[in-house]
Amino acid sequence: MISFPQLRTRAEAEAARLPPLLAQAEHLAGTVLLGEHGRRRSGLGDDFWQYRPVQPGDSLRMIDWRRSARSDSQFVRQREWQVAQSVMLWADQSPSMGFSSSENTPTKGDRARVLALAIAILLIRSGERVGLTGTSLPPRRGEGQILRLTEMFLKSDEGDYGAPEARAMLPHARAVFISDFFGDFEATEAALFKAADRGIRGVVYHILDPAEESFPFKGRAIFESMGQGIQHETRKATDLRDRYLERLAERKDSLKQLCRTTGWQYGVHDTSQSSQAALLWLYRALEQRL
Repeated sequence: MISFPQLRTRAEAEAARLPPLLAQAEHLAGTVLLGEHGRRRSGLGDDFWQYRPVQPGDSLRMIDWRRSARSDSQFVRQREWQVAQSVMLWADQSPSMGFSSSENTPTKGDRARVLALAIAILLIRSGERVGLTGTSLPPRRGEGQILRLTEMFLKSDEGDYGAPEARAMLPHARAVFISDFFGDFEATEAALFKAADRGIRGVVYHILDPAEESFPFKGRAIFESMGQGIQHETRKATDLRDRYLERLAERKDSLKQLCRTTGWQYGVHDTSQSSQAALLWLYRALEQRL
């Protein structure tokens, strides 16, 4: 049983991590130009969007006579759709995401949580509702939701590897799954099919450490999962390289095919690469789907 002093020490240590994470995500979000994200479509609203030629079925009151008077054709004035989208996030925080092969690169989990929080900041400040998959934090707007998301992203999951959470996902919402996807592929497959059945589209973002991409290990080596649930010892690590890289390529291909089938987008990111470039790719990927 944890004593009160131990619990308080642990709680204070966790709380101390919150401001740096939020500051880092705020800074990263600031590198992306904040615009009216994901709302550029015709519909009910107050803001002008575009003119289009009159089509069969349009009523006379829809015609913009001032614009039409400047040409030989009649035009309809369209307004911009102003209904906020709901975006559901899942950032894998299982022990597997705690891996980093170098002091110069962040752990996969750190990169995942910063990217997830930064994209949430951009979306919320563009008027969207953002929450987590599952039932822990439903989509909401406002600065208070950013603080709630920050707190949730600092929690760790159990088990060696994570799997996407597909419960309580709102129909026709959008979603972002960020993970190394080293866990059970069937669980990821089931989550995306379940989401697709509800009209949910989104992005699968595959986070990997540079050592996981290249497998630079040689000689005698002991490979152990971050949760210490799996261990393998070999005297010739180089003998495993080709087989490992082949299986990694197969996993990437499987994720790509799954995304094509379900209408999602797939991206891969190496933690030695720029976090700004990663966020910009995520932002644009979502913008194409929202």
